[in-house]
Amino acid sequence: MAEPERTTERRMRPAPLLFEPSEAAADPEHFFDLESMEDPQELLGRATELTLAFRAATDRAVEFQAIAAAQLADPRRFDRLTPGDIGERAGWTEDYAKKMIDFGRDLLRGTR
Repeated sequence: MAEPERTTERRMRPAPLLFEPSEAAADPEHFFDLESMEDPQELLGRATELTLAFRAATDRAVEFQAIAAAQLADPRRFDRLTPGDIGERAGWTEDYAKKMIDFGRDLLRGTR
């Protein structure tokens, strides 16, 4: 039986995020060299690429948070954590931690 096709959104890769050189950290106005672009079309294009890349990175990081929360709450672990403990470590409310644990379990089962 063929595996269901994933959405195109999932397969698309955003523009890579390039790490800022250490000298850029000293200049608060420096941001991925956007401040030096004079062509507004080029600026819009690159800023849009960065926006999409940061959104994709955020979504991916949230998925990893959820997976970690589900693993930490796994009842088979002798050292499992409660949703309250997980929430405290991640800066979440207990209710949000429960939602993230459920989301992580769905991800681990491959249902999301």
